[in-house]
Formats: sequence, structure tokens, C-alpha cells
Amino acid sequence: MLNELSQFFTSMSLFLLQLVPGLLVTVEIFTFTLLIAIPLGVIFALGKISRFKIVVHIIDLYVWIMRGTPLMLQLIFFYFGAINIGLNLSRFVVVLVVFVLNYAAYFAEIFRAGIQAVDRSQYEGADVLGLSFWQTMRYIILPQAIKKILPPLANEIITLVKDTTLAQVVGVVELFATVKVTVIRDFVIYPFIIAALFYLMFTQIITKLVAVLERYYAHYE
Repeated sequence: MLNELSQFFTSMSLFLLQLVPGLLVTVEIFTFTLLIAIPLGVIFALGKISRFKIVVHIIDLYVWIMRGTPLMLQLIFFYFGAINIGLNLSRFVVVLVVFVLNYAAYFAEIFRAGIQAVDRSQYEGADVLGLSFWQTMRYIILPQAIKKILPPLANEIITLVKDTTLAQVVGVVELFATVKVTVIRDFVIYPFIIAALFYLMFTQIITKLVAVLERYYAHYE
């Protein structure tokens, strides 16, 4: 019995060490996507409510395509598309580009809805104060919009955590891909449980951070 427990803990320790590179890749995909896609989403949201019809139509088409097709299909399309046109991009770069473009489209719709939910009187008040469009957005509209969109934004960010598993379709070895290799090789189930705990911990951290942000933006009620 003691020998079996010793073997189990030894294999568990080795597995956790093997998990580290895949976990780091998952965190990198999540972090870079979030840091780039959220600002892009804000820019696209402002473009969607602008007076320039051509900009509105282009962004509408982009959002329609990115939200209307599966992320897995986009990954495969961009990966093989890059190869076909001679672009020498690493698999990781392709994953980042596709994730950013996909999530920027979703964030654009979330921010657009939040901005348009702010009462028009706020714009009028900013105009009376002599604020420029960008000052109005930065100091008055966006803080109120963020307060309104935090719940759907949090849901989308949690979805991003789970979507990182799709990176494996173009050969990027992230957390779940590492787990699958171990399960198939050793025919054991505990790696799935450990992976589930990592994802649950990740989403719990996001939930707590969003709760902090909700309290911070509560004074914009």
C-alpha cells in the first residue's frame, strides 16, 4: 500500500512539473488576448457609433464574421491561410492574432451596448463644460459604461479562459493539450481533475477581481 502511494505521489509530482510549460502558455494566451482585445474592442465600439458610415459598415462586417463563425474554424483558416500566402508565422503568433481578433469583436459589442446605455444628458453636460469628445469618453461616458458592462465582460473573460484549450487545434501545446497527452499515455483520470481545478481557480480569481471592480465603479450609479 505504501509503495503504491509512493508511486502515485511520484507520478503526480512528475505530472505537475510537466504541466508547468502548458500552464504558462495558457496564461500567456489569456493575458495577451485580454491586454490587446479590450482596447481594440473599445476602439471598434467607438467606430460603430461614429458618424462615418463607411467605418460603421466595415466594423459591422468584421464583428458579424468573427462572432458568426466558430473560433476553431478561424484558427484553422488563419493558420493554413498564412501558410498558403507565404507568411512565416509561428503557431503561437497565429493563435494570438486569431484570439485577439475574435474577442475584440465580442468586446466591441459589449462596450457599444454600455456606451449607448449611458443617458444622453451626460453628453450634454460634458458639452456645457467644454469637454472634447475624447475627454467626455474618458472621464464621463466610459466609467459609467464600464459599471454597466462588468457582468457580461466578466462572462466573456471567463469564456476566454476555457477557449484557450482550442489553441491545440493548430499544434500549440497549452494546459489541456499537456493533460490529454498524459491521460492517453498513462491511462489515468487524475490529470483531468487537476486541470479542472486549475481552470476553476482561474475563473474564481477573475470573479473576485470583477467584484472588486464593481465596488470601485459603484459610485458611478
